[in-house]
Amino acid sequence: MKYSQKLIGLFFIIFLVKYSYSQTPRVYKAPEYEEEWSKPTNHPDRIIINPGVDPSTTMSITWRTSIDIKEGFAEIAKATAAPKFWRTANTIDAKTETLNAENVEKAGVIANYHSVTFTKLEPGTLYGYRVGDGKHWSEWIQFKTAASTPEKFSFLYVGDAQNYILELWSRLIREGYRMAPEASFIIHAGDLINNAHNDEQWHEWFQAGGWIHSMLPSLSVPGNHEYGAIEEGGDKTLSVQWKPQFTLPNNGPEGLEETAYYIDYQGARIIGLNSLDWRKWETQAEWLEKVLKNNPNQWTVVSYHYPLFSASEGRDNKRWREHLKPLFDKYGVDLALQGHDHSYARGRVAPAEYNLVSGLNKRDQTGTVYVVSVSGGKMYSLKSNGWDDYEAERDRAAENTQLFQIVSVDGDELTFESYTATGDLYDAFSLTKNANGPNTFKEMKDGAISERYHHNTISYEDTLPLDVQREVLSKYSGYTVDRVNASEDSGEIYYGVRLRKGDTTIKLRVDEKGNVLEEEK
Repeated sequence: MKYSQKLIGLFFIIFLVKYSYSQTPRVYKAPEYEEEWSKPTNHPDRIIINPGVDPSTTMSITWRTSIDIKEGFAEIAKATAAPKFWRTANTIDAKTETLNAENVEKAGVIANYHSVTFTKLEPGTLYGYRVGDGKHWSEWIQFKTAASTPEKFSFLYVGDAQNYILELWSRLIREGYRMAPEASFIIHAGDLINNAHNDEQWHEWFQAGGWIHSMLPSLSVPGNHEYGAIEEGGDKTLSVQWKPQFTLPNNGPEGLEETAYYIDYQGARIIGLNSLDWRKWETQAEWLEKVLKNNPNQWTVVSYHYPLFSASEGRDNKRWREHLKPLFDKYGVDLALQGHDHSYARGRVAPAEYNLVSGLNKRDQTGTVYVVSVSGGKMYSLKSNGWDDYEAERDRAAENTQLFQIVSVDGDELTFESYTATGDLYDAFSLTKNANGPNTFKEMKDGAISERYHHNTISYEDTLPLDVQREVLSKYSGYTVDRVNASEDSGEIYYGVRLRKGDTTIKLRVDEKGNVLEEEK
């Protein structure tokens, strides 16, 4: 029996060695789209709904058509179960603007965008709407206005979609909606796409969300990938599609219109910030202080792209942190929702009243809770020392995992839950708002799955077969393999390899036998 077990073990070891040396990697085949796939037509597409400044009485709709459609209309009526509820509809003229980005690199499109802001709506009411030009119409779509007083609600929050948008972000956003069909809105914390002006990527984003974009109001803030040069060598500017395709609240500081703003939703102030335009950080900070100081709501949630406490290795947004954290501490921001780092981290800072708390477990008291999350398919590695470099404590983290979050507000309680793209609970906590003193924090991650890292999940990076690796490293003494990208061309496998020795890197293109075909130092 023991001999048989040893023999089986030996065969297994031989198999692993042979597999490691000769394994042909599974090369990912990215989808290709026909040039006309993302072009506008006479039929409304990219329909999206955004809350107004007062979401209990206003809601904005934006959609796209070809330039052949010179005007647009929106029809709206209170929704009832009767199929001809449209008999009570009102027709509203749309504002139409032409986006001519034919000469913008990677945009190459000219389209008309149409927008309508519905006003004087009734709070807490279900409406149906459709958009079109009088001949080409969308389907009837429903949304519900906010209540005019504090009531229980929930919303979704996602980090960077950015890469593999239609391929992989689609499953994430759809699972999020499936898990939270009653969500009142969704926050996108920047980097919705990878290349600011790339119209095909924007089309991927709209296709991935589909009708969710037209039913679930969106609050988006720009990330660094929403800024890019219009022409080679030029300054980076906001995506040419951003303002035409979104109709976001226009109550932010001058120069940051529709990239910094706030809404009040049933007892919570939701604030979006622009962390990219550093030239206006001072102006934005002054505006933010007024918005925080004159806040009648019980809860305050702020979303922006660059994290105050970076989750991933080699990153630190010190100047941005110096602008925001004093204000967050001073005015008691409850929750900060961030992106950028392509990993997950959740932690908190001590409350401003920390030294005054007595008769209570200080561990149960908290200042602002900070979250970094990622929803798309691009992944980074976490900082090896967590948040030890900051005046903050990291409580939960993840690598190589697509996530969405559900935040629920019910009177004095705020509950936060993070779920994987497959619907598993990954993280959870709650905050209790106290009449005096800081929030009470309750850890709820005990019911979640185990922490996920690169070492215990399916490999994110491609791997180099050992025989190829040995051949390559024999030519570059002292170097190690830092990154590998496998590709296929005419049935042959090739590897893009980045070698590293200290601060020196070399990029190679090698074949399946380890022959170096290209070298870049």
